[in-house]
Amino acid sequence: MIVDAHNDLLLELVLSREEGKFGDLVLRTGDERLFDRYWLPRLEAGGVAIQVCPLYAAEKKYEHPRERVLAQEAEFRRALQENEDRVCEVRTQADLDDPRLRLMLSMEGVEALEGDPAAFEEWWDRGVRSASLTWNCPNEFAGGIETPDQGLSDAGRTLVRRFAELGVVLDLAHASEQTWREVIDEGVPFSVTHAGCRAVVDHPRNLADWQLEALAGRGGVLGMMAIKVFIDPERPTIQRWIDHFDHAVAVMGIEHVGLGADFVDQVVTISPSFDPANDGKESLGLEGFTAPDHYPALVDALRERGYAGGRLEAIMNGNWLRILRQTLPAA
Repeated sequence: MIVDAHNDLLLELVLSREEGKFGDLVLRTGDERLFDRYWLPRLEAGGVAIQVCPLYAAEKKYEHPRERVLAQEAEFRRALQENEDRVCEVRTQADLDDPRLRLMLSMEGVEALEGDPAAFEEWWDRGVRSASLTWNCPNEFAGGIETPDQGLSDAGRTLVRRFAELGVVLDLAHASEQTWREVIDEGVPFSVTHAGCRAVVDHPRNLADWQLEALAGRGGVLGMMAIKVFIDPERPTIQRWIDHFDHAVAVMGIEHVGLGADFVDQVVTISPSFDPANDGKESLGLEGFTAPDHYPALVDALRERGYAGGRLEAIMNGNWLRILRQTLPAA
């Protein structure tokens, strides 16, 4: 059983195949059933039981981010409606025990709030149960990794406190170091849905040891990301990925490490400008690990590295399940 904290499948479902330009989102028309033709069989084959699905509209050029996110939420609803015998939504603790594939909405950056922290109430009602403040670029709420010295705004502090009241998993992926420090000062719980370890590969999207220690101190979980530029551009292998697992476990303990693979190759294939330097010609994922049905290869590799029994289960599902059971409303 796999719990994966980050998969941009909703973005993929609404990217325009014709325009070939990242950010040209369109609502699908017609009976294409893209989710159950591509994603559903791969999620099931990989043993994914709970998949967190981010809503994303953090590009600087987006003039109407709320509309961008609504398009993705519409695809989420469509996936649920067209596959209700196999798929359900997670909003409460009770939903975690449903035998079907469980999908949970999150936000990767809160640009859709358009600067108003009170606007999150609508998204809570729509089912968002986890949210990061930023993507790489700063917004009205906080600094991202492009602005390492920019922290929380007053609106950001209000939002962080409201997340804690509601039971939203605060995600510090992509946040600036100053945002981290100021969130830590707020004394609220947080996790990181998708990142790696900076001590293994020095990249600003990876977490320094002080961040790992702070994360563990708040009882949070790090979802290990499987993007080669962050794992090792020269050796983008599953074994190198497990070096990040090993380091995270050594610094934080086994109870703070989980999964957040961030499968993006499908997005890049549809819209190459997602990674202009790549032009869609090369996989951004790891060798042998680019989609959910590759999870068995990770499980085998972790076993070979010595992870077994409760330690393996903690990474595969137990740690994220603990966070969700602690954070989500009971019913």
